[in-house]
Amino acid sequence: MSDFLTVSVLLATLASGIRLATPFLLAALGETIGQRSGVLNLGVEGVMLLGAYGAYYATLRTDSILLGILVSLIVGGVMGIVYGVVTLALKAEQGISGIGIFIFGLGLSDLLFQKQVGTPTPIDGLGDVAVPLLGDLPWVGEVIFHQNVLVYVAFLLVPVLWFVINRTPFGLNVRAVGETPEAADSLGVSVDRTRYITIFVGNAMAGLAGGALALELGIFQQNLTNGHGFIAIALVYFGAWRPSGVMAGAMVFGLVSATVLQWKTLGIVVGTTASIVGMFPAVLTILVLVLVSRRTGQPSALTRPFERGH
Repeated sequence: MSDFLTVSVLLATLASGIRLATPFLLAALGETIGQRSGVLNLGVEGVMLLGAYGAYYATLRTDSILLGILVSLIVGGVMGIVYGVVTLALKAEQGISGIGIFIFGLGLSDLLFQKQVGTPTPIDGLGDVAVPLLGDLPWVGEVIFHQNVLVYVAFLLVPVLWFVINRTPFGLNVRAVGETPEAADSLGVSVDRTRYITIFVGNAMAGLAGGALALELGIFQQNLTNGHGFIAIALVYFGAWRPSGVMAGAMVFGLVSATVLQWKTLGIVVGTTASIVGMFPAVLTILVLVLVSRRTGQPSALTRPFERGH
């Protein structure tokens, strides 16, 4: 344990924790805006897997990380359109249709990988970009300002999303639709259009989250996300549907994951103990859901379909 408590290792663990938090944060922010409009998407994991494969395959074939990022956004957006049609136009039950999206994403990503790639082939992943001046700061610069571009994007989206939700007419519509869709409709707000937009944006961010994971690891394999999407959903509840709370939760999960990896690398935990410690993120997810299950504050119309005149 003394090896872990050195300054260099602790700084490396913190920096790694921020990187590992990024996919959680991107997916959870997207889910936040969707839930604030009254739509629960349990298919985040499947969308992340498809986004991850899209980013990986595009980068593998073209050597363009930028194209890989773009493809992950497009894949997520397309899945958002599909999910919007299923839940809004067809009025399908959100929980069941979300699980269907997850199963579809899990199966299709694996099928495409087996048919188009076959064996895990590494790609050049995202490189770190030092922020001028800030990157030269002692300790803080090394931990925060030497990260890849999607890390910066994810954390910058936190204040952006807060501003959109709380300080713009569109954000007011989102909150109104998520709380009292009937009242919003009576005031001329299109409930379905607002929800279509939030579903599209939320799924595009989930696709980007998967792309961030694949491009960070520089590889794709079956079930690459390994529960990240479900943890992202839990983070929305943990953060009380607030971007800042979601960010705090993502950091907790990222730091826990980074600490576990560092302990395994240093040989602090080995064998059975390492397997047990590796379960910490999953256990933490369960604890979060138990602790927040009694909290109030979720959008009143969450999971409730809207029909004009009812």
